[in-house]
Amino acid sequence: MTARRLGISPNAIPRHIAIILDGNGRWALQRGLPRISGHEQGGKAVQIIAQHCVDIGIEYLTLYSFSMQNWKRPEEEVNFLMHLIAAYLEGIRPNLMRDNVRLLHLGRRERLPQMLLDALDETMEITGVNDGMILGLALNYGAREEITDAVRAIAEKCCKGTLSPEQIDESCVSNHLNTAGWKDPDLVVRTSGEMRLSNFLLWQISYAEFYVTDTLWPDFSPEELEKAIVAYAGRDRRFGNIKAARPQ
Repeated sequence: MTARRLGISPNAIPRHIAIILDGNGRWALQRGLPRISGHEQGGKAVQIIAQHCVDIGIEYLTLYSFSMQNWKRPEEEVNFLMHLIAAYLEGIRPNLMRDNVRLLHLGRRERLPQMLLDALDETMEITGVNDGMILGLALNYGAREEITDAVRAIAEKCCKGTLSPEQIDESCVSNHLNTAGWKDPDLVVRTSGEMRLSNFLLWQISYAEFYVTDTLWPDFSPEELEKAIVAYAGRDRRFGNIKAARPQ
């Protein structure tokens, strides 16, 4: 139904959408509000967009919510974010169960406060029985760090003799990432108009399509998401191949 309404082929709906959530602070400052108000509104946008992705049949939704570099922000703001995310996780559990959504965490656990780890672990355990959309929460995440961790794990296996160098290929590396077993993102969306990857899923997005919108994350709506999907559907995804010649 969604594809027909948008005028695109059902096969053109991306299976995996990854979003860089950006612009909460600017949204608040534009309104003369404290930055934490932007994060509160951004949390509401997360719920709306996640629900819409369930409704239109997206298989994977990965949200870049807190990078490893975000620890450089003011301590008060970081502490607020940690508590906000924990409260969000506790609040959405009924919806995740209703919609058959499984929550998974991407990123390092180190530095995350215990109350947030508890909320993460409990939500992942509760939703672990679900087999619908996977909601990936990139929290204390950095792609370079993820790849470094994967390389270290592979090296340790080689040292122990459980893995030989000849067995190391792209699949091997992928299987040691946070997203092991996932489909790579088809579409990466970045809000707020910034033209940067910001250390997000660098291995996984090799052939993803990018869509950048000036809309700040708290204002990002289901309609905005559908604009991104329509733009994605119009892309010619060749994966390194050449464009097929049109018949004469």
